[in-house]
Amino acid sequence: MENFTSEKFASVIARILDDNKAQDIVILNVANVCSLSDYFIIATGTSTPQVRGLTEIIKKKIKEIFKRIPIGNETERANRWNLLDYGEVVVHIMHPVERENYQIEKFWSHAMKVDREQWEENSKEFALYE
Repeated sequence: MENFTSEKFASVIARILDDNKAQDIVILNVANVCSLSDYFIIATGTSTPQVRGLTEIIKKKIKEIFKRIPIGNETERANRWNLLDYGEVVVHIMHPVERENYQIEKFWSHAMKVDREQWEENSKEFALYE
């Protein structure tokens, strides 16, 4: 895809999560503070079935749209914290209790947060509902 950046990729993933009822979606630009990735996406699923479902939806949609599969996939057996690693973007889908306990945003507080308006604009052509 032309003009396809890691920020746009993260934005599309956030859009898919949002369209599928994930809560508290945060995109952190970690490029200047982490050599492993450019962006972290953190989202909450309200139940373990939703955490599992969101994880599967992301894998399916990203494969359909971008012909990509994660280079790393850590699906916790109880589906309380699942991780999809696409290289430049790492997706954390967490149960509310795990999100509160681990507080990833606080750990990466020195990273820049991508505003919701910005990621919505970056991904508008992928919106299911407009």
